[in-house]
Amino acid sequence: MEKTRPGKGEVDSYTIRGTNKVVKAGDCVLMRPSESNSAPYVARVEKIEVDNRNNVNVRVRWYYRPEESVGGRRQFHGAKELFLSDHYDIQSAHTIEGKCTVHTFKNYTRLGNVKPEDYYCRFEYKPASGAFLPDRVAVYCKCELPYNPDDLMIQCEECKDWYHPACVDMTIEQAKQLDRFVCSEHTSEEDGQKPLNTPLNIPPANGKAKPKRQRNTASEAWSLWYKLFGVKKDTRASQLHSIKEQCLIKKEKELSSTGTVGVKLVEKDRGAKLMTSYSPQFLGLPSVWTQQGGDKNAGEGIVIGFVDSGINPVHPSFAFDPLNPFTASNISHFSGACEGGPLFPDISCNGKIISARFFSAGAQAAATLNPNVDIQSPYDAVGHGSHVASTAAGNFGVPVVVDGFFFGRASGMAPRARIAVYKAIYPTVGTLTDVLAAIDQAVLDGVDILTLSVGPDAPPEDTLTFLGAFDIFLLSAHKAGVFVVQAVGNQGPGPYTVVSYSPWAVGVAACNTDRTYPGTLILGNGQKIGGIGLSGPSFGNGLVQYKLMLAKDAIKVNGTFPRTPQYVEECQYPEALDPTVVHGSVVICTFSSGFYNGTSNLTAIIETAKFLGFMGFMLIANPSYGDFIAEPIPFSVPGIMIPRTSDAQIISQYYEQQTQRDDQGVVIRYSGRAAIGEGRIASYMERAPVVSRFSSRGPDYIDQKRNPADVLKPDILAPGHQIWAAWSPMSVLNPILSGYSFALISGTSMATPHIAGIAALIKQNNPLWSPSMIASAMSTTATNHDNRGEPIMAEGFAAYTLYRAAPFGFGAGLVDPIRALDPGLVFSTGYEDYLNFLCSLPNTDPEKIRIATGGTCAASFSTSSDLNQPSVTITALSGMRMTQRVVKNVASKPETYLCALLPPKGVTVKVDPPWFTLAPEETQTLEIRFVVNQVLDDFSFGEIVLTGSLNHIIRMPVSVLPISL
Repeated sequence: MEKTRPGKGEVDSYTIRGTNKVVKAGDCVLMRPSESNSAPYVARVEKIEVDNRNNVNVRVRWYYRPEESVGGRRQFHGAKELFLSDHYDIQSAHTIEGKCTVHTFKNYTRLGNVKPEDYYCRFEYKPASGAFLPDRVAVYCKCELPYNPDDLMIQCEECKDWYHPACVDMTIEQAKQLDRFVCSEHTSEEDGQKPLNTPLNIPPANGKAKPKRQRNTASEAWSLWYKLFGVKKDTRASQLHSIKEQCLIKKEKELSSTGTVGVKLVEKDRGAKLMTSYSPQFLGLPSVWTQQGGDKNAGEGIVIGFVDSGINPVHPSFAFDPLNPFTASNISHFSGACEGGPLFPDISCNGKIISARFFSAGAQAAATLNPNVDIQSPYDAVGHGSHVASTAAGNFGVPVVVDGFFFGRASGMAPRARIAVYKAIYPTVGTLTDVLAAIDQAVLDGVDILTLSVGPDAPPEDTLTFLGAFDIFLLSAHKAGVFVVQAVGNQGPGPYTVVSYSPWAVGVAACNTDRTYPGTLILGNGQKIGGIGLSGPSFGNGLVQYKLMLAKDAIKVNGTFPRTPQYVEECQYPEALDPTVVHGSVVICTFSSGFYNGTSNLTAIIETAKFLGFMGFMLIANPSYGDFIAEPIPFSVPGIMIPRTSDAQIISQYYEQQTQRDDQGVVIRYSGRAAIGEGRIASYMERAPVVSRFSSRGPDYIDQKRNPADVLKPDILAPGHQIWAAWSPMSVLNPILSGYSFALISGTSMATPHIAGIAALIKQNNPLWSPSMIASAMSTTATNHDNRGEPIMAEGFAAYTLYRAAPFGFGAGLVDPIRALDPGLVFSTGYEDYLNFLCSLPNTDPEKIRIATGGTCAASFSTSSDLNQPSVTITALSGMRMTQRVVKNVASKPETYLCALLPPKGVTVKVDPPWFTLAPEETQTLEIRFVVNQVLDDFSFGEIVLTGSLNHIIRMPVSVLPISL
């Protein structure tokens, strides 16, 4: 059947058994499934080979169906949709049943006739991590569901937007009868026009309306990008806040057609989303507090603004201390207000909380809010805003007690700083409209630091990332002297995933600390298995052991429940288990399809354990699904997670050895024993910092096409993994934390307030410093080595894997507050410099810059890499390039600096002058020359180090992509 000589080697083709169909490398094929009642597997043939026995094998790359992926099949997945995986395999060619065609999404939507062998693919998929590429998909209609080509849609003749019939109060049959359709926004009864939503006199010939098959250009221009597994975004806000300089957020078509006067910037509303007892010690902050008069004075006179989900005003982290009252004189620059409401009386603004406002016009226009959770006051029903605020500025030494256990004392980075709350995110929805209104009000109120652990979850449409409404508002804040700190996002570890774009805002990446909470499972044979679980031990503290049983062996034999993994293996439903068997036992629950696709959860296991009286439980890894990522979560019953399959196999082997079964496989005797050890005692032995897997990575980019920009993002690294801080007992988005006043959670949202608090300490120490000087002080003094003296590592896609990190993961490095207070030199950048930067971007329209900023392009840099940042990033280096940096001595004494170079691969670097001496307040211009000596297909990294005679060390990360000699 193959068309080459017999024997081992690669062959050109293979003829499918019983047919005349020929398969070649690159063809897509249908392969026999392992179960006869399943649909055939789909794969792409990479290579065809014959072994020494003339057996024909094919190397294939598998396609996954949506239901086989993390998250499972969603409403927007078509019946013929497939994901191209990075899963390769060797199969016998005899398992090929037929050929098929896997189209691109665009080609498939244009097919006039979809045949049984037609499929389409719009995503690549990594089964090991659950990651997708791209991780976004165009969405349509006011329901914001991504387009499913199987669904009928109708198009508005005016705005060209597409709608599902049900979303415009119409049945499918009614939609099929339409002659024309105009959406409600463009239907006018006042102008005397005949209504356009009228039925045809003659129905379609085949009695059916064709589903939408091709995207309209106008519709494409207004489509949003929706993160595949993210929160829903808002496109329907109509009630708008009046904000500074009359910058309204409306549809471009409305404004251009009406000639609205005073409109400065137009952008479609996008969604906005929410992006510690030990980290002060990890970062060395007690030494910093001592320099500033101790913890009772650290941050005094500084107001930190938080745009987030609100605050829990009764939390001790925000309590007023009558023994150490605040004085009004040192915050005379600030003028806020206290907007009371449900769960937030006026007395909530107690001096520590100096101001509290809420913004909900966008949310109310976007969705029907639930008054029980979408509380119309600054009160935090989620917990996120309270966590962020207390991490930056929570009171010193607040006891952290969860489930009656004392975990230590929590302190904010700047425990004496004041808190100004700007609630703009609600459990039901968050809109960019509300976030921008909150930012604007914070600047008008006069905050010193603005903390944004929230923000857009995708770049703006039809404009540069730096010119989107969100970033222009941040530029205005910077112009007003506000230090802006922003989370880079939680879409890592893939490249080009940061959502902090602009050089005038500090983008923060997340890392761990050296603290962990190790749990222990003790088996009857004395073996101890390490795991994760923030819970107390089983009764007897590990000395008393209990019957060990597998949930699968304890199900009710005659139960009427479905035999799905959620019932049988994952301990999600107490009615599935025999209470007489599991009571007083340690039960093994198995990570299976429910946890894999997100339909199962730990809360259900805990409720099952309580209801049936487990002595303890464990959730163990399943070899069919591989290792899983486990984070310590407070368990109200003894429990532990065993996330590695190698450990799970040890447990399974012990269990089977100790369990006696009859001929039918039914257990007749349980001899295995186990106990849950203490899991709430911290260990401080971990390698740190390590860039967290979720932390978004650079390079920074200029537009939706991910064209890289000459800006280093992230800017800096801070602890954001397993951070203890204040919480809201309502916890409406995280039921497992309901009732708790503290939470141990992770995210770049948790890293961001660390930088905000440290910035407050620097501002207190240097009140005349500009935002760029504060950012420079943190950047140039950061460290790029870990607690073992080795280069910082980063977590990869696969569980428990590390690789050497780069500036696109950690920016300048881990923040060092002690050195940042006395940096020696700083790089200062002003508003005009940022305008010059914008004007120097490639293919920039000066008129758009003028409209967005009010400034002109009278001057610009030679290239955007000339912006005076404490780093150098060049995204397309050809031949030779010269750039400049200007440093200023902010120390109290003259100092001589010597320049050292660690050039990136493929580039030679020279700095002139190689040494210099500066008196206090003097500046020095550095000429930096880059010459390509090797062309590379990816960025390479190095650094410029300035070492001072008084022991100041200034590090400048260098990131270069050399593209031609």
